[in-house]
Amino acid sequence: MSAYSLRGLHWFTALSAGAAPVAGLPASLKVADATLEQQPVRFIAVVADPANPFVRARNGEVGLLEGWGLAKAVDDAIEADREQSVKRALIAIVDVPSQAYGRREEALGIHQALAAAADSYARARLAGHPVIGLLVGKAMSGAFLAHGYQANRLIALRDPGVMVHAMGKVSAARVTLRSVEELEALAASVPPMAYDIDSYASLGLLWETLSVSQIEQPSADDLTLVRQCLGQAIADARAHGRDLSGRLGASNRGASSRVRQLLREQW
Repeated sequence: MSAYSLRGLHWFTALSAGAAPVAGLPASLKVADATLEQQPVRFIAVVADPANPFVRARNGEVGLLEGWGLAKAVDDAIEADREQSVKRALIAIVDVPSQAYGRREEALGIHQALAAAADSYARARLAGHPVIGLLVGKAMSGAFLAHGYQANRLIALRDPGVMVHAMGKVSAARVTLRSVEELEALAASVPPMAYDIDSYASLGLLWETLSVSQIEQPSADDLTLVRQCLGQAIADARAHGRDLSGRLGASNRGASSRVRQLLREQW
């Protein structure tokens, strides 16, 4: 049994089957151009690399190499499609446990590397590339902010292993001076503190959730279902603009809408 998740790699391999990989990127970054539902797409995944020269980024974390590599993969697509009327969709396959924590990462500017990745995804979205995030595993902390969170549409697979949060439960319990059990009890009544995908969906951030039969290693039926949903998400993103306004309106985002209203009134 691997110490790290292979979900992202398995879904990337299955969805991009037959596509030529994009060269010149870190081993921890898988990128391939393909066709999905008769549309050009670029699949992007961060995966574990046990030989990563940065020890803190060997289990699928998003570190220095991954942040700059994501920025390059996205920027290259923006540049290649600059004169195209139909720009390829970018599909971020998300299975990232966290950003890479380490003194070398901090000293060498991991904040800049991850900011570069987030900026590239945002510029791609604003340039007309539909950006779709497919959550197949953990989407944690700065790793998710750098890889996936800037998506026009977020799709999550239904499984206890699919989690979205600012930090892991043990770390969150330590920071909030609670036990893990107390943290879980609090999360039951405070959706933003919860880890389960339904609580996250209640914040209005997910476009769709899907149930599959084999999340660790997708079956043919799972692939068909996910491909169809990705195609629909791409079409919806093309039809409804480039901003993230679709994330507002959920019952648990009332305060967000109210703050924006007050800012517009005052400024």
